[in-house]
Amino acid sequence: MSKFLNKSFIIFTVLFSLQLVCLKPALAKGSGDIFVSTEKDHSVIVLDGKTFQKKATIKTSDRPRALMFNPERTLLYVACGDGDAINVIDVASYKVVDKLDVGEDPEMFDISPDGKWLYASNEEDAQVTVFDLVLGKKVASIEVGEEPEGVMVSHDGATVFVTSEVANMVHLIDTASREVKINIVVGNRPRRFALTPDGQQLWVTNELSGEVSIIDLKINKLIGSVKFKPRGFRDDDISPVGIIMTRDGKRLYVTLGRANHVAVVDVDKREVEKYVLVGRRAWGLALSRDEKTLYVTNGLSDDMAILDTQKLKVIRAVPIGRVPHSVVVDD
Repeated sequence: MSKFLNKSFIIFTVLFSLQLVCLKPALAKGSGDIFVSTEKDHSVIVLDGKTFQKKATIKTSDRPRALMFNPERTLLYVACGDGDAINVIDVASYKVVDKLDVGEDPEMFDISPDGKWLYASNEEDAQVTVFDLVLGKKVASIEVGEEPEGVMVSHDGATVFVTSEVANMVHLIDTASREVKINIVVGNRPRRFALTPDGQQLWVTNELSGEVSIIDLKINKLIGSVKFKPRGFRDDDISPVGIIMTRDGKRLYVTLGRANHVAVVDVDKREVEKYVLVGRRAWGLALSRDEKTLYVTNGLSDDMAILDTQKLKVIRAVPIGRVPHSVVVDD
């Protein structure tokens, strides 16, 4: 009898272990692929991360813009503004496998750290849609200022930051109550965010005032700004939009739109280290995992600039397609 029980216990243990393995989400191995959305081609272009040769063209809903991986990097989410949906791409097969109904004209979005919630700005409706990724459905809409754009979830998932381009505000939304808890006035036409590693400072690009605003999140107040003035450009041509911070929080990269440059900012000093000339209307940007390479999409020259972040110079320009918007790297 005891032998029978021991054998049954072993079988049960093996089966239970296999079940746990099956339930655990599969992690992507890191293909090194570069994914770029192109607004006018209604596609996401896939490039080989070593040769920069085109590997695939993934047709999407109309006007793909913002891109983001799920936490496991097995899926790529694509906001398609004119398609009124967020497309879901299987990273391994390069195929659209789902479309999420997040309301009209999704502009930008972010995913909670636990991968359960997606928050998307709806520019025309002046609201933020809350989408449950587990249930696969829209669960709430939150009213914000006119023409919301940038969306970012705090490191702890408790707050969603949203820019309102018309109201010149950053809205802080409590994710538990799904209510705006505070509004902070920043510069003219705020666009996107970078959050310091400690979660204490929020840096916001302001497209029409040519600067980045700095918000202290301990007191929820504006504490400073960095103004951009690359040589040879009028103030109204300097339009910062894309922004990304290194993992150590020491350096910030900002695309300057029609000024055709990327600004490299020393975060501690709040000063511009250097302006790097890229393509026409520099917009989206992404860092490689080792942070030695910066990828910049240029919407009016239909290419992507590749920068060496140690030398702070462009090492290559790669043709992409019509109006490249955003870029992410699977590394």
